[in-house]
Amino acid sequence: MLVLILGLAIFLGVHSIRIVADGWRSATIERIGEKGWKGGYAIASIVGFVLIVWGYGLARAGATLLWVSPVGVRHLTGMLTAVAFVLIAASYVPRNRIKTLVGHPMLAGVMVWAVAHLLVNGTVHAVVLFGAFFVWSIVDFVVSRARDRRDGVRYPAGALAGDVAAVAAGLVAWAVFARFLHGPLIGVRPFG
Repeated sequence: MLVLILGLAIFLGVHSIRIVADGWRSATIERIGEKGWKGGYAIASIVGFVLIVWGYGLARAGATLLWVSPVGVRHLTGMLTAVAFVLIAASYVPRNRIKTLVGHPMLAGVMVWAVAHLLVNGTVHAVVLFGAFFVWSIVDFVVSRARDRRDGVRYPAGALAGDVAAVAAGLVAWAVFARFLHGPLIGVRPFG
């Protein structure tokens, strides 16, 4: 479990710099340049991610079960993860009203993804992993929305074509990941 926690600390720590030290972040980018910042950020993120994956795998071996979810929760988890994928896609698809409405659909998608996985995974290591991502995404979402209000950030109006593209891209990515990639990469086949 220690490797998982270390990975979460590194990965979410790097992704929290703007939350807790935005001024330091800006000064550092100015001092070392955007490429230097992005390079260091990417390396730390990759190290954290690798430790999360490795630590989660190690923790599975001695898993402590806290609860067993009812069978129907799996269907709810599938629907929620589809919503999460649509939100995440909306953060990349230009001119969609989802981004206009939500402001930070990537963070909202991570929140929904984490809740979906907390509902269906009742082991201590799953609660640590998905709970950490849930708490981080809520804090980052609240801070980011407050920063938007403070800075007068307005997201451009979206259009129906952007909405359709975001929903389609999210649902296709969700279906491909759930059907073909989740099993080989995660070790769990959500659709049997």
